[in-house]
Amino acid sequence: MALGYVGVLTVRVEMPWVSNLKEKRAIVRPVVERLKVRFPLTVARLDGLDAHDWEVIGVATLSNDYGWVEETLRMAADYIAAEGEYRVTEESVEITVLGEGDDPEEEED
Repeated sequence: MALGYVGVLTVRVEMPWVSNLKEKRAIVRPVVERLKVRFPLTVARLDGLDAHDWEVIGVATLSNDYGWVEETLRMAADYIAAEGEYRVTEESVEITVLGEGDDPEEEED
């Protein structure tokens, strides 16, 4: 029986019209901060921090309910796509099972 589920969403956003890092941060950072407030998630800017025209945003959550993890990540992906002045070019969702097959009572025998 699974103890829980860890869900990870990664989203690549591109904004080829942006010409400097300050402008890109002004577009991406508010979306990341609002995402943290709006949903029970951990959010980080993962890759492309030194590039001015793209970035990868990572989102993670944990629950004992698979459906809740899946739905929360879907809402986060929809929010990212709708809120920023950029194009979402890639999106990936991974949900990992925690403790599958680990029954503490079996280990006591």
